[in-house]
Amino acid sequence: MSIWEIYKRAMAMLMAERRQTIVVVLSGIALGIVPIAEQVLLARVVDALALGQGAFPIIGLWALVGFIGIVAGVIVAVMADRLAHRHRLAALGQAFEHAIVLPISYHAEKGSGAVVRTILAGTDALFWNWLSFLREQFVAFVGLIVLVPTAIYMNAQMALILAALAVTYVLANVYVARRTSNDQAAVERYHNNVYGRVGDVLGNVTVVQSYARFASEMQAMRTIMAELLTAQYPVLTWWGLLTVLTRIAATITVVAIYAVGAMLVARKQISVGEIVAFVGFAGLLIGKLDLLSGFAVRIFQYAPTLRSFFEMLDATDGVREKPDARPLANVAGNVRYEDVTFQFKNSDQGVFDVCLDAPAGQTIALVGPTGAGKTTTLALLQRLRGLDKGRILIDGHDITDVTLTSLRQNMAVVFQDAGLFNRSIAENIRIGRPEATDAELEQAAKLAEAHDFISRKPGGYAFVIGERGASLSGGERQRLAIARAILKDAPILILDEATSALDVETEARIKRALDRLRAGRTTFIIAHRLSTVANADRILVLEAGRIIERGTFRELVAKKGLFARLVTEGGFTEPVPPDITEAAAS
Repeated sequence: MSIWEIYKRAMAMLMAERRQTIVVVLSGIALGIVPIAEQVLLARVVDALALGQGAFPIIGLWALVGFIGIVAGVIVAVMADRLAHRHRLAALGQAFEHAIVLPISYHAEKGSGAVVRTILAGTDALFWNWLSFLREQFVAFVGLIVLVPTAIYMNAQMALILAALAVTYVLANVYVARRTSNDQAAVERYHNNVYGRVGDVLGNVTVVQSYARFASEMQAMRTIMAELLTAQYPVLTWWGLLTVLTRIAATITVVAIYAVGAMLVARKQISVGEIVAFVGFAGLLIGKLDLLSGFAVRIFQYAPTLRSFFEMLDATDGVREKPDARPLANVAGNVRYEDVTFQFKNSDQGVFDVCLDAPAGQTIALVGPTGAGKTTTLALLQRLRGLDKGRILIDGHDITDVTLTSLRQNMAVVFQDAGLFNRSIAENIRIGRPEATDAELEQAAKLAEAHDFISRKPGGYAFVIGERGASLSGGERQRLAIARAILKDAPILILDEATSALDVETEARIKRALDRLRAGRTTFIIAHRLSTVANADRILVLEAGRIIERGTFRELVAKKGLFARLVTEGGFTEPVPPDITEAAAS
């Protein structure tokens, strides 16, 4: 995306409020014309006074023009600010809305810190571009358009001096912009590195403190910031030199106007009033060129930031809802995978040629070594990632033909990481079903064995649990996640290591609750607890992204394959009954 395309797209966003934008633009045109008209009237007043003629009619017209400029200035000052602020918040909302529906792969690749930086820096860049355009740059551009023919009309020779100044400004800006465009893009990458590092460290602050990583992490941050400054200094130097050069050109121009004007007055080719006007024109031209020069600097500086912002808005990464997608309704829970393949970008990992049938109400357990593809297999069911090949059906409906919202509304998920927000306990559980009553909320908590510990918290269900549930134990966090899934009451249930952080006694109580919850629902379980796996209707054993074994617990033990080895070699996190161990080993 070129700089012109970026700028054009940014400005086009203002047209969402067409009427207000047009009013500001018309007022900007008036502000651009008024200073030129005032200089022309000043010249007439000076000449009238020098010749002893009446100047009051011209002064009256000058006052009227000045009043028009004041009104236009008030309109631009008030409406431009409000318009820019409204669009900034609208852009922030749009970016946030898009970011939270982007696939997991996008966030995993970019990092949360970099995504946050892209949103905030992008909307800031848009705001300053809009505000400076409406209040300054557009007015300066209109002024230049009016100034050129006016100056030529008054005196072509003097106009050439102003033209030389304008050409110097333009050539200098173009040269510096070209010299620094690649360096500024590198600066933006370093900024993203800084924000990404901050997000990475703060997201794992417990590890940093536990392993006494303060010094090393600070040193790494200093290194990244030093690299940022190393990339930034040459850019700043070039734009600093540009300011010096343009100032020199402006000073020479004013001197030249007086020198040439003096010669032309002696030849009676120009009046004193017109020399005064051209000095005013020079001041206006210098001011407007300074504004446009500064605007050019910001355009090139903000271009990489805005490019990243628009790339994020355009990102889909393959998970896209079809325009004619229909809601998935009245779900029974029959799930079918047909030759499903997904491979991670730039990796040989993924899932390959997965075929499975999960009739409504059955419980399917997925087991296998770390990295076998268990979580990825279920992520594809939720369309958190897009398929490379094959299809997944729910009750005979291809999941790519249904709306993402309706698909995910029919699934309740409990992750290994509970996924809690820095909000109250009630708000976290209600994510499962926002319209649930307090009684339903409490009942879900009781089924998840969470009500007792919630009642002991200050404020009970109103207790704010901290970022990612930092004020809770691991078991408490997971019980809230289970309560959330129970409250949702969806026909398809996904349990990804849902009981991994629970003690045996609590797990036994929750297992009874989950058994009741699973009744009549299709359940997919990823677990390393033997008791959870043993009760599944069918077990799928994955290795390197492929299903290599399938059957009941005892059938798989009898096959003496990978599953049997997991049983006998400690692949599960609780003791294995002796009769099963003996059967697997014999």
